[in-house]
Amino acid sequence: MLSSYVMDVTREVVWTVVKTAAPLLVVSLIIGLCISVFQTITSIQEQTLTFVPKFLAIMVVVLLFGSWIMGNVSDLLISIMNQIPVIIKR
Repeated sequence: MLSSYVMDVTREVVWTVVKTAAPLLVVSLIIGLCISVFQTITSIQEQTLTFVPKFLAIMVVVLLFGSWIMGNVSDLLISIMNQIPVIIKR
């Protein structure tokens, strides 16, 4: 009983982490790929060239998706908190 509950909560937490991190990771991947192609074409081998564009893109994504991310995390927390009395009674 308790082990199935733990597995369900773990699955829900992992899925929430994947779902909320996906926009940030996808944008970072796309920006990194574009800058790598640019570096290859222009033969610029500067290691630090990717930091500023990635940082700015991630900040834009956080501004756009921040409320959605917080909504997902708070829904998860509320769901877990609502299940605590049920687990204590068992």
